[in-house]
Amino acid sequence: MPDVSGNSGHGPGALLERLRAARPWLDHLIRAGERYQAQKGDYFAAGITYFSVFALFPLMMVAFAATGFILVGHPELLTSIHDAVTKAMPGNLGDQINELIDAAIAARTTVGVIGLAVAAYSGLGWMANLREALSAMWDQRHPKSGFLRTKLTDLAKLVGLLLALILSVGLSVIGEGSTTGRVLEWLGIDDIGWVGTLVRLLSSLLAVVATWALFVWVIARLPREPITVRSAAKAALFAAVGFEIFKRLGVIYLRAVTTGPAGSTFGPIIGLLVFIYFTARLVLFSTAWAATAHENEVKAFVPPPDPAIIEVREAPAKGPTMSEALALVGVGAAAAVGLGGLIRRRRRRD
Repeated sequence: MPDVSGNSGHGPGALLERLRAARPWLDHLIRAGERYQAQKGDYFAAGITYFSVFALFPLMMVAFAATGFILVGHPELLTSIHDAVTKAMPGNLGDQINELIDAAIAARTTVGVIGLAVAAYSGLGWMANLREALSAMWDQRHPKSGFLRTKLTDLAKLVGLLLALILSVGLSVIGEGSTTGRVLEWLGIDDIGWVGTLVRLLSSLLAVVATWALFVWVIARLPREPITVRSAAKAALFAAVGFEIFKRLGVIYLRAVTTGPAGSTFGPIIGLLVFIYFTARLVLFSTAWAATAHENEVKAFVPPPDPAIIEVREAPAKGPTMSEALALVGVGAAAAVGLGGLIRRRRRRD
């Protein structure tokens, strides 16, 4: 039976509503998508990608300066590099490259200081953008604090993220197949077939656990207003599984695009951009998914109602002006005098 609006109850909208009512996970997924779009998740992901790529160059400068200090401390390693360059490059090209290497090593201190300064600036910008994006997904309305206090907080969170990243990478390295393979070889059980399969499964599981721990910290501790770890645990698991799947697809992509000259030049750059952008979107959507859980929606910001406006539909009656009041008084006095004279004449006749 059609309702008042004319909807028969069999349209796509009605079908979707019935599916959402019957499947809570679908309703949760749709609400997460609506939160992600309403809070401009794609724009935040693009900003995170930009600051990530921008931060790579000063980090490369720092790494190059650190390499220079290592080579100065190990002259035999520097000599072997010079010999390898001389043998690989034809003519005088090897000598020119070696001169550039020596000049870069001589400027290692300057390069390192500049790289650290720019890396700190770009890293704080990256962290500020990431924290604002996560806060937006949680629909937080945090009070504005001072510039210096905000930057110090972002710096502390950046250091915490680096420590969490080191822990995650360490767990991933422990679970890497080559590392566990060497351990099995040392134990003398590497020739057992089922052991290798079990090790690969455990390695993948440990990699997911490491990524999950990292995403839990990102989703729960990086927003401006910290969230409980329990609220972020399920969303972080979803993000970790998606990240591992995409990481393996990225390896296949790089192998496919780096076969030709153009692919070897632009393929890794495009792959890096896509990888960072997808990871940012995955983390932000997972945060929106956590924020739209029923137990967490009560923590969302509820804007106050609009102020009430009282409108007067009819203008109140205006009183007489000063001249009108004087005229009325005069008319009243004249009427009183006339009425008194009339009463006196009637008394005389009587």
